[in-house]
Amino acid sequence: MAQQQVKPLSSDETNPSKDSEMAKVPVSSSAPQPSWFTPKRLLVIFCIINLINYVDRGAIASNGVNGSRRSCKGGTCTSGSGIQGDFKLNNFEDGVLSSAFMVGLLVASPIFASLAKSFNPFRLIGVGLSVWTLAVVGCGFSFNFWSITVCRMFVGVGEASFISLAAPFIDDNAPVAKKTSWLSIFYMCIPTGYAVGYVYGGLVGSHASWRWAFWGEAIVMLPFAILGFVMKPLQLKGFSPAESKKALTSVETAVSEVQEVSTNKGDTLTVKVESADESSKQPFTSRNAASNSNQFSRFLKDMKALLVEKVFVVNVLGYIAYNFVIGAYSYWGPKAGYNIYNMTNADMIFGGITIICGILGTIGGGLILDFMTATIPNAFKLLSVATFLGAIFCFAAFCFKSMYVFLALFAIGELLVFATQGPVNYICLHCVKPSLRPMSMAMSTVSIHIFGDVPSSPLVGVLQDKINNWRATTLILTSILFPAALIWFIGIFLKSVDRFDEESEHQAATVAERSNTTPLLEGKTAETTATSAEP
Repeated sequence: MAQQQVKPLSSDETNPSKDSEMAKVPVSSSAPQPSWFTPKRLLVIFCIINLINYVDRGAIASNGVNGSRRSCKGGTCTSGSGIQGDFKLNNFEDGVLSSAFMVGLLVASPIFASLAKSFNPFRLIGVGLSVWTLAVVGCGFSFNFWSITVCRMFVGVGEASFISLAAPFIDDNAPVAKKTSWLSIFYMCIPTGYAVGYVYGGLVGSHASWRWAFWGEAIVMLPFAILGFVMKPLQLKGFSPAESKKALTSVETAVSEVQEVSTNKGDTLTVKVESADESSKQPFTSRNAASNSNQFSRFLKDMKALLVEKVFVVNVLGYIAYNFVIGAYSYWGPKAGYNIYNMTNADMIFGGITIICGILGTIGGGLILDFMTATIPNAFKLLSVATFLGAIFCFAAFCFKSMYVFLALFAIGELLVFATQGPVNYICLHCVKPSLRPMSMAMSTVSIHIFGDVPSSPLVGVLQDKINNWRATTLILTSILFPAALIWFIGIFLKSVDRFDEESEHQAATVAERSNTTPLLEGKTAETTATSAEP
């Protein structure tokens, strides 16, 4: 480090009052705010995107899109139809297509959540939707089983950014008294999208081609992918805007350069300056490796923070048990209904019940929690009570021999069970500090799939092969809802703190305070100066 003598300064230049005035430089503490965007428009747009995501899942799973395999009877052979017929897929390969997106989703969700600390989260959604659109187009142009499987994996990668980041944006901008209701409306798109996708895939597949089903989805999603890049980015609570980070970096650099300030005889200022930035001399590969190492260490730190948060762990454990049952219901429900009650249109009946009860139950759960006053203990109360009562009705439904009694009780049970969607995600968002919310949503999604609906369908199949009794199999499956209710009941008694307004480690008291307390979509640009930080 070299010492540099600076020429004597006049008394005016060294006047403390002058220095303090120079320090009062306005610093924009938030990214440019969109002028036309409102919270309701944000909710509508995110709901449409979520709906398109699940329309795609329903379309790939529909018989109208997948078609049928090549078959031969009495010496007459048919070439088959849809994806199965074109690519000559067996049932295993056809099943892989429906779940291949899960690979990309589970791998990319934590990555996008971690990147949100280094890049604008709204822009990350734009990147994810662009990947999703290109991957869906690729599905339409696929030429064999492996090409479409790889494209389906990238569909999951694109969806990962949206799943991790959309809910925190909605929670930020929803009215305080309607936060759970807004989340419920968002998650209502899951059963609705599945149902619409099933019909959409069947109609397009039968009248045009299964390829056009994918291309149609891409056309509808493309404007939203473009919007993620052209619109002024929204700022997520708990993450410092890009402008603020630059300002803070410049201030920190200046402070690090000026190591010692002393006056000599009242008119001479001696300044010790760093001769050079050593990091700039390092090779690019070394800096890149250091950056990757920092990202990984930050990810491990965030994971540790989540795992030591008892409220988060208990909430996700209950969600896993719940999703284990719901996932198996969606896959095996129609077949179980056909074998137990001889339903002629079991898929349509179960699909209709799921749509109606999914919409009403999801919205109802959010409204009830908002009416109770949305808090973490109240959310756990609603989760445990609704799941317990829903388990009783669903369990009782499979005990009756009458199909009509079964349908009535099962519908009530599903109505209660689906009421959990808003509260369970409310807890995920509010039990951690703002900067951890994307990671909380990502790891919740990863956990409920890896340990919930992914293994439940094959395990239920193994159980049915062993006991060969669909009524007993469904009763055993439904009984898992009782442990889910018990786990969430334990959450009521945990010490919980709503950390929605807690400052993150990225916030500085003098720079980012207002940007995180001002509503994000008011159309105002919050500015914080050194004066605002004075007592």
